[in-house]
Amino acid sequence: MKDLTPRKEDLDPIEIASRDEIAALQLNRLKWSLKHAYDNVPHYRRSFDAAGVHPDDLKALSDLSKFPFTAKGDLRQHYPFGMFAVPREKVVRIHASSGTTGKPTVVGYTKNDIEVWADCVARSMRASGTRPGDVVHIAYGYGLFTGGLGAHYGAERLGCTVVPVSGGMTTRQVTLIEDFAATTIMVTPSYMLSILDEYRAQGLDPRESPLQVGIFGAEPWTNAMRAEIENAFDMHAVDIYGLSEVIGPGVANECVETKDGLHVWEDHFYPEIIDPETGAVLPDGERGELVFTSLTKEAFPIVRYRTRDLTRLLPGTARTMRRMEKITGRSDDMMILRGVNVFPTQIEEQILKVEGLSPHFQVELWREDRLDCMTVHVEAMPHAAAEESRSLCAGLLREHIKEVIGVTVIVNVTEPEGVARSQGKAQRIVDNRPKG
Repeated sequence: MKDLTPRKEDLDPIEIASRDEIAALQLNRLKWSLKHAYDNVPHYRRSFDAAGVHPDDLKALSDLSKFPFTAKGDLRQHYPFGMFAVPREKVVRIHASSGTTGKPTVVGYTKNDIEVWADCVARSMRASGTRPGDVVHIAYGYGLFTGGLGAHYGAERLGCTVVPVSGGMTTRQVTLIEDFAATTIMVTPSYMLSILDEYRAQGLDPRESPLQVGIFGAEPWTNAMRAEIENAFDMHAVDIYGLSEVIGPGVANECVETKDGLHVWEDHFYPEIIDPETGAVLPDGERGELVFTSLTKEAFPIVRYRTRDLTRLLPGTARTMRRMEKITGRSDDMMILRGVNVFPTQIEEQILKVEGLSPHFQVELWREDRLDCMTVHVEAMPHAAAEESRSLCAGLLREHIKEVIGVTVIVNVTEPEGVARSQGKAQRIVDNRPKG
């Protein structure tokens, strides 16, 4: 793979500023953000007052722990515009979640918010190894989902040539990557595997593709999947993080020269790690739930938003700003099977250890005699499609899961193409247990 380490002179000065400089900037911006939220969003005024705190109580960064959390339910409760801190006519863009589990969460952006977002995504892309003039193939979904337009504006801000393909039509994705000589692709990692399958189906060698950088986000993925994608395409696979409630993609990103965790752009987003059960702030280095407070957002300030993502904060390496480890799962999609905590990423890691198994999988939860059970549906690679080979792979995966994770599961190895492909976020868990 090509060395794509950015030049020091191309970085934003704040990326490599001292920790004291970063902290001073954060404190000033945090004071403004808390006051902005308190003065302009009735929910925050009520919430702060109920907790007995006021923005003026923030004298040091550690004082943020005195302020109440914000949860997704708060956003849904104030649907659609109740969390906006500016008049609706000053909102130039609206994004929203799908609302599949209730009312969608709606977020708004002022013109300046869009500019800041574009800057953050451009910074993330540069950290990934993308350069001005590169052709960027965007296969994130466009529309109310923040991925497509967030990536699009960032790529334009960096000075790239943008190919706004969106998701779906996988055959066409491969054709355009090849014909337009895309050097960067931005897509969910699960859909990248579908693109890889299509390369092979067309008899093309993915290692001969023009792609040099893949920027993957919107769902957890493992270093084992990184290795598979990098080996298959001979390109860098880099992680980007974001969520619409905080701003969208571009909250944090890996640096291509280290790939050792995602540097949080701490000049715009203040991170905390908390104990998901007690809410207590944990010190850097301890694993817990990630919480964010916005420092510069105008239309939709967010205060101590519980992301439900599980990770830990670590010192900076390629940049001064702190890193967050790759997301290991979510506190609300964690599966508990007979007392053992299980995350889909753990299952994925074991699948990738078994020669003959594809990375395409789905976990089914069901109940028998009041006991929770798990079936892992995973498909065989073409060379292992015979019934005997599939049976052997199933046994190996079952043993790996039992040995490493500590749970007994049923493994169903299907023929190739036996697991539904994703054209966006993969649906890793199907819960068929009785409700209530």
